[in-house]
Amino acid sequence: MSSKINWPEAIKPLLKKYKGKKHPLDYKNNYQLLVGVILSAQDSDKHINQLAPELFKAFPNMEALSRATSETLFPFIGKVRNFGNKTKWLLELAQKVKKDSNIPLALDELTALSGIGRKSANVIMREAGVAPEGVIVDLHVVRVAPRLGIASGTDPKKIEKQIMDTLPQNEWDAGMAMSFLGREICRPTPQCEICLMNKVCAYYNDLIRR
Repeated sequence: MSSKINWPEAIKPLLKKYKGKKHPLDYKNNYQLLVGVILSAQDSDKHINQLAPELFKAFPNMEALSRATSETLFPFIGKVRNFGNKTKWLLELAQKVKKDSNIPLALDELTALSGIGRKSANVIMREAGVAPEGVIVDLHVVRVAPRLGIASGTDPKKIEKQIMDTLPQNEWDAGMAMSFLGREICRPTPQCEICLMNKVCAYYNDLIRR
């Protein structure tokens, strides 16, 4: 981790660039968001966006989902990665929550639901517009944060803690901002020369020094 950089200041251009930018999952309400986030784990947002309209036509709300079975869900999510576990999680979650109005928006309550870890809970809370209790660390952030030097290692929970320790709570949307940067510019083969973070980026500055 790079300690010389004042990260609360250095991260501001990135936060400004992606401020208020919606997550790539398509959703119209918290129910669709919750289901989409569970289905997209280890799959792509694009793939889930393609199958979601038919799924939500068949199961328009949590009440409808609570009456579903694995057989009735299969035609809609059978092509999703890890659909067996995801079917089980959705059915368990729907039985517990029962109505859209009961969907929790606090980290500990969300992570108590089947199929929702910290990353998923952080995404749901961000998109629902509630105050963050953590930082979104997806596969893009696992790549981008150590490159920048704001965190180190490859463990999402440790990276999340490092970012939370480094930035004030009102800058915790840096996780989603880094995710967008990772999708657009800081890809596995990064486009460093056009990146707005290259002045403070450890990876880029190491490249220049070589």
